[in-house]
Amino acid sequence: MYFVDQGESRVGGIEFTMGEAPAFIVDDLQKGLSNGFDLKSKVAPPTIVGNKAYLIGGADDELTLSIGVQIFDQTRGECVNPTVLGTKPKPSKGHSAVPLSDGRILIIKRGSSLDDSIWFLEVDTQYVREQRNILGTEVVAWSKGVRGNAEKPVVISGPSGVGKGTLINMLMKEFPSMFGFSVSHTTRAPRDMEKDGVHYHFTERSVMEEDIKYGKFLEFASVHGNLYGTSVEAVEVVADEGKRCILDIDVQGARSVRTSSLDAIFIFVCPPSMDELEKRLRARKTETEEQILKRLRNAQAEIEQGKSSGIFDHILYNDNLEECYENLKKLLGLDGNVTATPKSCKKSLK
Repeated sequence: MYFVDQGESRVGGIEFTMGEAPAFIVDDLQKGLSNGFDLKSKVAPPTIVGNKAYLIGGADDELTLSIGVQIFDQTRGECVNPTVLGTKPKPSKGHSAVPLSDGRILIIKRGSSLDDSIWFLEVDTQYVREQRNILGTEVVAWSKGVRGNAEKPVVISGPSGVGKGTLINMLMKEFPSMFGFSVSHTTRAPRDMEKDGVHYHFTERSVMEEDIKYGKFLEFASVHGNLYGTSVEAVEVVADEGKRCILDIDVQGARSVRTSSLDAIFIFVCPPSMDELEKRLRARKTETEEQILKRLRNAQAEIEQGKSSGIFDHILYNDNLEECYENLKKLLGLDGNVTATPKSCKKSLK
């Protein structure tokens, strides 16, 4: 079963919820049955969205490693090469391009494995419009139709310095239109280069305590003497954008979310050793000696809880960043393999 973003779309006059792609459509298109689309050519006919025609593919596909995209602006009468975001699909024996009602184009690749046959090209979504304004150029964004629990939010936890933020940033870079980051609230002071509303919602303790009192937070916890929490609104904002929400929270917060009504995938990230974790914390040069020692004490407790509490569905071992990232993508069904990694770290943390 294939899952895609939420929302509603229409294909061939058939309306369906963007959480599950109808299997008969995929099967018919892959077999090359008459359904209004030609899969025999490597270049799909231009797909019209608004006043723009999108040419997907090209004569040079065999010389490139990905499917090309060009835009013909019918108003200005000119053809442009857009900035392409996300991971690009590899060329296939042919493909269809079907415009959806939510600003995306559904791509069905012919002769590809089921895990690589469904792709989406965002051409007029909110995300693309935002990037177009930022970059000042035409923008499109690829995302892959994935199998598994793709609609579920993802809770990622682990001790400070383990690399959670780096892994999340890698996900957001490779799949820019698929995921949305839930911005947490905190009462601690901003660090250098941190921006309010981007890295955290920085707030006063009294304000946050009042919001907690009135049930505006999905989870909250006191960490290192400061309050951290995820508001209900922060998660709803991501869902309203049609994206899969990522929550970067500590073990206390994960426990709260686990007991809430939010149906999510829970992943804990382990460091290779406490010595390595200490090295990473010191390399950041953002805390005092006292703060580093406090984080190390808390990290030991968090690791023990993460491994034994039953909160987490999966535990990732971050010794090699690239390997850890590939394992994370497997857990999320982003490489066509949804086999879980063992629920344990590979090394003892001493």
